[in-house]
Amino acid sequence: MEYRKLGGTGLKVSLVGIGCNNFGRRCDVETTAAVVKAALDQGINFFDTADVYGPGGLSEAFLGQAISGLDRSQIVIATKFANPMGEGGLNRGASRRYIVKAVEDSLKRLGTDYIDLYQQHIPDKDTPIEETLRALDDLIRSGKVRYIGHSNFSGWQISDAQWTAQSQGLNQFVTAQNLYNLLDRRLEREVIPACEQYGVGMLPYFPLASGMLTGKYRRGEAAPKGTRLNAMGERAAAAMSDSNFDVVERLQSYAEERGKSLLELSISWLASKPVVSSVIAGATSVEQVAANAAAANWQLSREEMDDVNAISKR
Repeated sequence: MEYRKLGGTGLKVSLVGIGCNNFGRRCDVETTAAVVKAALDQGINFFDTADVYGPGGLSEAFLGQAISGLDRSQIVIATKFANPMGEGGLNRGASRRYIVKAVEDSLKRLGTDYIDLYQQHIPDKDTPIEETLRALDDLIRSGKVRYIGHSNFSGWQISDAQWTAQSQGLNQFVTAQNLYNLLDRRLEREVIPACEQYGVGMLPYFPLASGMLTGKYRRGEAAPKGTRLNAMGERAAAAMSDSNFDVVERLQSYAEERGKSLLELSISWLASKPVVSSVIAGATSVEQVAANAAAANWQLSREEMDDVNAISKR
């Protein structure tokens, strides 16, 4: 397993990370423990969760149970705040009041006394970014949080946050977690350039486009039962469009001509980008963990990157 710096920090994380959004949903506590153990056995040290994953924070709770008794210093935990955790306006957002409560709740569920990477899950238009950064800066200074990041920020929001932190002498966001894959490259217009400008590490989520980039779906056929797209209703119809299948089929042929799988191409394409710190891939089984861990081993040449970029360009 390759390790990279988390953004511009000195912390090293595995190039493939485990997305824990299935913990507490599709994975019970025993399956979660098996996935976590398999990940550690593969050299994966980076686990990304959120307070809203699993009903009532079950993903954090299951992850906390899975790492209980293990060497915490060898495990990097990322979690998130800001999405609704209950009814009413006081149970969400990025205000100081809410952040102070949210971090304590996450620490309790995770069974740990610090969070390696604490991420603002969504922008909060009602809270000044300086208020959010000052609250997060205090958490870093208190030792409850090591680093901070954001998720789903636009390019201008990244720039605004970095300027605010720099001008006020506050700890800066070191990572950006956004949707990024071969079927959705929109963030290359503004988000990626902003990350490169400020030394922010990209953590792509949905790298396999909800399974579209694994080859498990077929044009004209319904999504198999038990798959993510099978439960997504109208969103699945949009994902399984003819235009997407046109790209998927060309990418699959390109990979197979080189003795590789579509899964390997999809993850290795992201891993070949210097701005990417870790590719966040979900897993519900030991087999998926092994496949995801091995998928980043293809070192695409400059020519191969150009070919793949051309195939996936819209």
